[in-house]
Amino acid sequence: MPRDEPPLGVAPVLRGPRRGGFTGVLAAVLLIAGIFGAGIGLGQATGTLHLPSFFGGSGSKAPPGKFPVLGPSKPLRIIIPSIGVRAPIHSVGLDAAGTIAVPAVTLRNEAGWYEQGPTPGQYGPAIMVGHVDTKDKPAVFARLGELKAGARIEITRRDRQVTVFEVNSVEWFGKTNIPTKRIYDDYSRPGLRLITCGGRWVGGELGYASNVVVFASLVSTHKA
Repeated sequence: MPRDEPPLGVAPVLRGPRRGGFTGVLAAVLLIAGIFGAGIGLGQATGTLHLPSFFGGSGSKAPPGKFPVLGPSKPLRIIIPSIGVRAPIHSVGLDAAGTIAVPAVTLRNEAGWYEQGPTPGQYGPAIMVGHVDTKDKPAVFARLGELKAGARIEITRRDRQVTVFEVNSVEWFGKTNIPTKRIYDDYSRPGLRLITCGGRWVGGELGYASNVVVFASLVSTHKA
């Protein structure tokens, strides 16, 4: 359903992560190829990220102390108790067009982790995208905009480490107002970004008018 959001924009310029550091200028709209449901406010859910060029991350790394830091391990499951999310995670990479491959509509209840970026628990932001809806049903990130600062997000990794993140903020951005450095270029500590679409449904190439981005930081880990 429509929500309050920033002014409608067009395609943003985005940066994208690669494991161990940021690697690209991304120039495309954060849109997923979802299903359009005319007249019922449903449709495209999250985003594709175009990677035409690459560069190294420049963010400084704070030494571990107040937060844990882990090595790489593929994420398998995400749990967000406050909004009822309990879902598997699958990897997404780049498609033939050089954009981040998006979850298939048949995987509406799964999150997609960008496998060329950090894994949850490593320095830098682990990036996850997910559908907000399909033609006739809500999807995994349908309630992402309801999250509040302080909410917990748990991600279980293949090495059986559970990474616990705390939400710092949930923000809405018009598609020409994407703060690329904030989203993709913070390597000061282990972080997490959850991204979906939101705001008004406008159709066409934009789909929804805005992006919903959850900013979260790693606060603890434990064994599953």
